[in-house]
Amino acid sequence: MTSIGWMPAARGACENFRAATAGSRNARHSVYIVLLHDSRFPERWGLYVGQTSRDPDWRFDQHKLGYKASGAVRRFGVHLLPELVEHLNPMQQWESLELEAALADAFREAGVPWVEGGH
Repeated sequence: MTSIGWMPAARGACENFRAATAGSRNARHSVYIVLLHDSRFPERWGLYVGQTSRDPDWRFDQHKLGYKASGAVRRFGVHLLPELVEHLNPMQQWESLELEAALADAFREAGVPWVEGGH
């Protein structure tokens, strides 16, 4: 795979986050990050940020199959990047929703040129 110049900054942005409810009772939600690549433009790489009550691998498969899918992940999703968020998961739903949005904003601030999700 091509070296992605902004990836170290994205990793650093994730390290700054903590989940107060990680591992607590009722912690059944996860945030997940998907690497995106538009093969029509070899230099176009990005990240998708989502949250789920399901296993993130299973949720990624759903996206790729078109079920409740983000169009960006369905068309451009390469694979999950679990190492970016494993220190956060699992957590309670309210926190997963907050962190989903906060991570997307942090990626944009870190210079990731293409960020999807984070609703």
